[in-house]
Amino acid sequence: MTTISEANRSRRRLLLGMLAWGAVPAWAGVPGVATVQVWKDPNCGCCKDWMAHLERNGFSVAAFDQGNGAARARLGMPQRFGSCHTALVQGYVIEGHVPAAELRRLLTARPRALGLAVPGMPIGSPGMDGPAYRGRRDPYQVLLIRLDGEAQVFSSHM
Repeated sequence: MTTISEANRSRRRLLLGMLAWGAVPAWAGVPGVATVQVWKDPNCGCCKDWMAHLERNGFSVAAFDQGNGAARARLGMPQRFGSCHTALVQGYVIEGHVPAAELRRLLTARPRALGLAVPGMPIGSPGMDGPAYRGRRDPYQVLLIRLDGEAQVFSSHM
């Protein structure tokens, strides 16, 4: 298991300093620091990039390098919404490359749902947006997975 990174501790110190001066970053509106538990393959670079995206946006991350198939099944995320990592945050299951802004929106709205999913690995989504992709961006949708296992569009990204 990976513990909270030094970058995340530095961000907390920065936030405390900013608050002391009256400056508040946009992500500070989420109550407390939400810890996102992530199950992934230990060698997956895009998973690491997605976790770094979350940390840059105010989340704490705990990674479990044992793959995500068992976690996906245990948490009840339907396989048809699968991606390369599965996460859990404040009772919601997160599948794939969901942007941090959508996680914050979910945690603020608190809908009765299983969680969010970005099926597959769309180019341009967080973690799939590095220099190797040369700025390419495929449109994708973040899906809200309802308690009955069906999905509805939560947001669309171009």
